[in-house]
Amino acid sequence: MKLDVLAIGVHPDDVELSCSGVLLMEKARGKKTGIVDLTHGELGTRGSAETRDKESSDSAKILGVEIRENLGMADGFFEINQENKMKAIRAIRRYQPNVILCNSIDDRHPDHGRAAKLVEDAAFLSGLRKIETTDEGKTQQAWRPAYVLHYLQDYYYTPSFVVDISDVIDQKVEAIKCYKSQFFSDDYKNNEPQTYISTPQFLNTIIGRSAEFGHLIGVKHAEAFVTRKMVGLNNLDSLIQKTT
Repeated sequence: MKLDVLAIGVHPDDVELSCSGVLLMEKARGKKTGIVDLTHGELGTRGSAETRDKESSDSAKILGVEIRENLGMADGFFEINQENKMKAIRAIRRYQPNVILCNSIDDRHPDHGRAAKLVEDAAFLSGLRKIETTDEGKTQQAWRPAYVLHYLQDYYYTPSFVVDISDVIDQKVEAIKCYKSQFFSDDYKNNEPQTYISTPQFLNTIIGRSAEFGHLIGVKHAEAFVTRKMVGLNNLDSLIQKTT
C-alpha cells in the first residue's frame, strides 16, 4: 500500500506526542497515512511491551492511519547496522511514502537521535536499486521519499517550519491519552513508579508547546519540524495563515 505520509517513531507514543496532529490534518485532506514503530518500548519503567502494543493499536484507531506496524528492534540497544537499516528499507519500500516524519536529530533520550540517523540513512539507501529486498516473496522497487522531516521532542531546536494543527488538537490529546501506562491516568492502577512523563504536568507541557508553536504563526496550536533539506513550495498560497 502506498502512503502519502509515513510517521516513524522509535517508541510507541513518540509519534502521538510529536506529530500526530499533522497525521490527523493530512488524513482530513484525504491523504493516506501510516505509522511504523521501531521498538515495542519494552524498557519503559511503566507498562510492558504487550501493554504498549494494545495502547498503540487503540491510538491508531483514533488517528485513522492506514497501517501501523512494529519492526521489533531492541529498545535501548538497537544499533545503526546493516540488519536494522534493511528492516527500515523494507518498510519504506513497502509503503513508498512521499514524506517521512521521524525522531528528533538529537534529544534527551539517546534512542531518539540514533533512530533519526537510522531512518535518514535508510531513506537514502532505499532509493538505490542495487540494494535488493523482497517483501512477501516479491522483489521490492527502489524508493526514496521526497522529504525526511524530524519532529521536535524534548530538546528545543529552532524549527525549519511549523504546521497548524488547531482543528485537531483535541483528537491529538485523545490519542496520547491511550497510553495510560505511560502518561497520567486515573484508570491506571498498577502502582508503578512515577516517571518523567507520568505526571499530570507532562501533558500540559505538550499542549503548551503546541500553543507556543502556534503563536509563532498566529494560530492556536502547531507542530514543529526540522529538515536538513530545503523546503520548496508550489505556490505562495501555502504561506497564507489565518490570524487570531
